[in-house]
Amino acid sequence: MQEIAPGVMVATEFRRITVGAVATGDGIVCIDVPPYPDDARAWKAALQERYVQPVRVVVVTDAHRDRLLGLHWFEGAQLIAHDAAFEAMRLLPNSFVDQAADTLATNSEERAGFAGVRLRMPWITFSERMVVYVNDYPVSLVSMPGPTPGNIWVHLPEQRVIFTGDSVVIGQHPYMAQVQSKKWLNSLSVLRRPRFPAQMIVPGRGPVTDKESTRAISDFLRYVRRRVYRLYRTGRPRADIANLVPGLLGQFPIPPGQNEEVQRRLKAGLERIYDEFRQDEDNH
Repeated sequence: MQEIAPGVMVATEFRRITVGAVATGDGIVCIDVPPYPDDARAWKAALQERYVQPVRVVVVTDAHRDRLLGLHWFEGAQLIAHDAAFEAMRLLPNSFVDQAADTLATNSEERAGFAGVRLRMPWITFSERMVVYVNDYPVSLVSMPGPTPGNIWVHLPEQRVIFTGDSVVIGQHPYMAQVQSKKWLNSLSVLRRPRFPAQMIVPGRGPVTDKESTRAISDFLRYVRRRVYRLYRTGRPRADIANLVPGLLGQFPIPPGQNEEVQRRLKAGLERIYDEFRQDEDNH
C-alpha cells in the first residue's frame, strides 16, 4: 500500500487488479476493491486502521468480474458505476459468482472462501460525468469508454492523480472482450495532452505510472486494428481471427499459468474489433 498524494492510497500487491482509495476526513472513497475475499477484507481493514474512517463509497470502474466479487465485503458503502456497467451487471446470470469463483480459485480452500458471496449492485449510476462529495471533498467521475462501454475514470485534479481502470494496464495484454477500440484510442489521446491535469496515472492493473507509458496500449490497439482490418477488407471470415492470436502473445509478458486465459481474451477482443469494422460499414 502506497500513499501517492496526501490521503490517496494505491495498492498493487493484491491479485488481479490495482485498487485505490481517497480518505476525505469523513469517510473513505474506494476505487475498485480486490476480488479475492481475503484480499478484500485485508484492504478494507488496512484503510480503516490507517485513517480511522469508514468506507462510505466504492467506485466501480467497470463491470469486469475482477471488480465485482469483492464488493460483497463492502456492505454499507454506496456503490457507484456507469449506466452501462450497471446494465452489464444486471444481465449477469444467477450462476455468475459461482462461475467466477471457480475460475479464480486455485485450490479448494480458496474456493471455500467465496462461499456466501453475493453480487452487490450499484446504488448510483451516471452516463457522462459526476462529482461525488464526501465532507466537501470532490471526487470527479467521467465516462471514458474503451475496454468496456461502462469504463470510467476517477480524477483528482488538485492532486493531479487519475485512476483509469482498464483503459491503462502496465506490463500485460489489455482486456478487450467488450472493446470500443476507436473510443479507447481517443480516450488515451485525451489523457496524454500536455494540459490534461494528471501526472500520476493509476492503471487498472500494474504499478502507478505516467502519461508516456500509456503509448504502449495505444500502439498495441492501432496494430491489432490494422491486422483485423486487413483480414476484414480481404473478405476473410470472422473465424479466421484465431490465426492472429499467436503473433500477439509476445507483445506483453504473460503471467505464469495464464497463457490460455490470455489467448481467450485476445481472441474475444479481436472478434469484437472485427465486429466494429462490420458495424461501421453497415452504418455508412
